[in-house]
Order: sequence, then structure tokens, then C-alpha cells
Amino acid sequence: MTDVVVAGAAGRMGARIVACLQGDADLKVAAALEAVGHAALGADAGETAGIGKLGVSITSDPRAVITKDRVLIEFSVPEATLAHLELVAEVGARAVIGTTGFTPAQREHIAELGRRAAIMMAPNMSVAVTVAYQALALVARALGDDYDVEITEIHHRFKKDAPSGTALRMAEVVAEALGRDLGKVGVYGRQGMTGERTSKEIGVMSLRSGDVVGEHTVSFGTLGERLELTHRAHSRDTFARGALRAARWITGRGPGLYSMQDVLGL
Repeated sequence: MTDVVVAGAAGRMGARIVACLQGDADLKVAAALEAVGHAALGADAGETAGIGKLGVSITSDPRAVITKDRVLIEFSVPEATLAHLELVAEVGARAVIGTTGFTPAQREHIAELGRRAAIMMAPNMSVAVTVAYQALALVARALGDDYDVEITEIHHRFKKDAPSGTALRMAEVVAEALGRDLGKVGVYGRQGMTGERTSKEIGVMSLRSGDVVGEHTVSFGTLGERLELTHRAHSRDTFARGALRAARWITGRGPGLYSMQDVLGL
């Protein structure tokens, strides 16, 4: 049985991870973390998740709970995640990270930490989304430059970063398959007299509405037809179950920065 530390345990994703860990044959909640000053500090993680008392109190002291051989699962904010990953690398723990919104410099720092610790990081833990990345690369290569690529994503009104990490990863996958530099061809929203669409650009549009869990559509369009690939998440449990699958996989792995493709063997 592997001990799991859930960071952001009172958040939307953290609470579902705590709930989905109940009854797991391989993983158990050993500790729960929240930010200093959070209203849930001291509360029972199980009660906060709506599943009854677990006997695990939510704390704000990561050094006390991120210890050797434990697995950190985190969906929070970049600054907190980086601080926790420093501890993971220091003490010999492992980590499954679903946090998004990292800057390029922060991503480089995580890659450096991956030389000292086993870190699985993905902008979307959904198994189906991970498979979709593979399909997108295949479609992009087959259709080539004759098809315009547009990506739209919809999330709940509380999401802090845009575009979503999943939409950005989809754009990266398509750009790589087409031999393009996303930094040069990415277009994020349009307004005014923008002129005709160029053949190389990859559009990424973000919508924020109500309680939408997550929806992503990649459209390949040309004169006469359009092909779309859409993923809709109906529940956050989709991401929680993927994170738990990753936590089981990373147990016993050596240092490295891994992805959900590694978890699924793709």
C-alpha cells in the first residue's frame, strides 16, 4: 500500500481525489495539504470531500507530510506546486502533477527537478485525452497544410489560466506534427480587422462558462469539409482516476520527468 499526500485537498480536484482514493487496493490517503490561512485547515480531509471522517487532518506544513517513498498528487497553483516539488526531490518522494499555468522558466525548473525525483506531469490526466493526443498527431500529419487548425476549449468560470493546459498541449502536438513553431503560428483570440487567416496559423480560443468541467475541440477545416475531434469531461472523477492510475505507475520508478503517455505505454 502506497501512502499518498493530496495537495489542494479542499479544492475541486483535491476533494475528488480524496474521495476516489477510498477503497483503493493500492493507495491510501496519508496526508492532506492546503495553503496557509485556508478555511479548511484542521478539518478532516474525508469530511471536506463529503465521504465521512478519515482521520486525516488538513495541514499547511508540507515538510511534515511529504516524506520518503510517499506520492504527492497535486492540482493547485504553480508557485505551491514548485515549492512542494523541491521537497519531493529533497526527501526522495514521487509526484503526480496536474497543475497548469506554468511559465516556460518554471517548466525548465521542473525538468531539472526531474533529474532527482520521479515526477509525472500532465495538463490533463484523462486517459481518453492522452489517447486523443496520439490521434491528433496522426490526423495532422495525414491532412497536412491544406487544412486550417482551430482549437476551442470551454471551462468553468472559476478557472484561473487561459488557454487551458490541455488546449496548449493539443496545439503543441499539432504544431510538432506539421513541423511548425507554435510560438510563431499560435493565434490566441481574434478581434478587429485581422485580415484573412494565414495557412500556417493555429488558432486557440478560450471560453469560460458556468460549471463546465472541461471541453476541447480541435477542428481541421478545408474548402468543402471539416473534421473535428472533441473530448468532453462530464465529471472531475475522470481526472482523479487518471491521477490515481499515474500514482500507481510511478511507485518504484526512478528519477525522471514522465507524462501520461508513459503511464499508458504510448
